[in-house]
Amino acid sequence: MSCTPILRDVPQKTLTDTSRTTRHFLPHSETRPADVEMARVLKTAPVRMASDPASGAIAHWKHGARHDVVEPMADHVIMTYPTGVQRLERRNGKSAAIGTARNGVVTIIPAGSSARWDIPGPVNVFQLYLPHRTLERVAGEADMSAPGELLERTGHPDSITSRLLISASDAIEGSAALDALFRHQLNDLLATRLLAAHTGAPAVFQPALGGLTPTALRRAIERLHSDDDTDVSLAALASDAGLSRFHFCRAFKESTGLSPHAWLRQHRLEQAMTMLRETDDSVVSIAAALGYSSQTAFAAAFRKLTGETPSDWRRRMR
Repeated sequence: MSCTPILRDVPQKTLTDTSRTTRHFLPHSETRPADVEMARVLKTAPVRMASDPASGAIAHWKHGARHDVVEPMADHVIMTYPTGVQRLERRNGKSAAIGTARNGVVTIIPAGSSARWDIPGPVNVFQLYLPHRTLERVAGEADMSAPGELLERTGHPDSITSRLLISASDAIEGSAALDALFRHQLNDLLATRLLAAHTGAPAVFQPALGGLTPTALRRAIERLHSDDDTDVSLAALASDAGLSRFHFCRAFKESTGLSPHAWLRQHRLEQAMTMLRETDDSVVSIAAALGYSSQTAFAAAFRKLTGETPSDWRRRMR
């Protein structure tokens, strides 16, 4: 079956209009947080979830067949499917959208919308709960007009958004500072992508403004060097430079060739290598000193970047 949404019981001339969600925005007090509504509908707990008041939440769910109405939620919900193939059907009034949950597609439930969902079998899904204020902030920082209405999607092909969301979902556990910074950057990138590809009008972004000033770059590096992880956030880095988060990320990469997250990851890896080579500290101690939640998380991050476990690398270098 095609993964492109197919609308049934709808005249051909309404195909474009029905990609928009027909919805009435309710007062915030009358909508549920997305994670609460998803737990009610899916009748299970997420495999894992990371939440940040500043940029929203990311959750990984595995659930079985579902036949229920999703009630209006306070935030936009963007989904993608890392594995498996499953039929999706969403009914809203007299229209029905059919799609296929599979790798490389996305499903979007705009905030405030409600629809009946029929899913006949198991689904493995990553979900982003994105506050509308994040879309407004990213649009403002990119010198755009107010964001257009987010479109309803059901199993819609979009490999770029899918890969971004899967990457953001990978950063749910590990080093708290690294993961939080990575999620902030990825959430802003996802918001940018949604504005460009999933609203009523294409977004036009202003070009990059060039690199950071020497003073602003020095301050950013000092903060990233800090041992206090509470100082390492995209909002704090951007504030120090007197820029929006959107423009700070572009300017930092222009100056260093790396995103703030990639720079911090490289710095932590260099710290780990020095400690492994020059001290007898255990791998567990090094992982804790660098802010990783466990030795396993540290070893996985180290191996991803070097191809070796910390212990193997230490033996080879001594």
